Amino acid sequence: MQKQRGKHKTGRRSNVGKKKGLNLSIIDSELKIDGSIVSRGKLIIKGSLRGAIEGETVVIAEEGEVHSDARVVSMTIGGSFEGEIHASKELIILSTGSCSGKVVCKDLIVENGGILNADVCCKTAKKMTIDSKKKDETNPMPGDGRKIEL
Repeated sequence: MQKQRGKHKTGRRSNVGKKKGLNLSIIDSELKIDGSIVSRGKLIIKGSLRGAIEGETVVIAEEGEVHSDARVVSMTIGGSFEGEIHASKELIILSTGSCSGKVVCKDLIVENGGILNADVCCKTAKKMTIDSKKKDETNPMPGDGRKIEL
């Protein structure tokens, strides 16, 4: 029996020597989007986005501008963000970044020079999952979360 190139005897392709695919999406500097985005993996925004974002890791580059309601695992802001962020893991605002609106996250990091002008509620991971399961519109920032007003 002759073995086909790249296949095992069972007919499945061999994954030896191949890296697992990292999903990477880029909204380039010349691109302007009005609408919703659902993304897996890493989304890098260098252009302009107005609309909802649902994803894993979102990076707003220094030249990026976002007006959004975002539900992500992690967000890094090097450009401008205005709206509402729900980050189940972390929100990082770089020295070139600016964030205004409302923030709900587990961990918050603001580099020296970064601008945060938002209602902020930092919660534990357990409280993030409980709150995402039951959304209480009458009390968007429960008293058991830590509220930081800057």
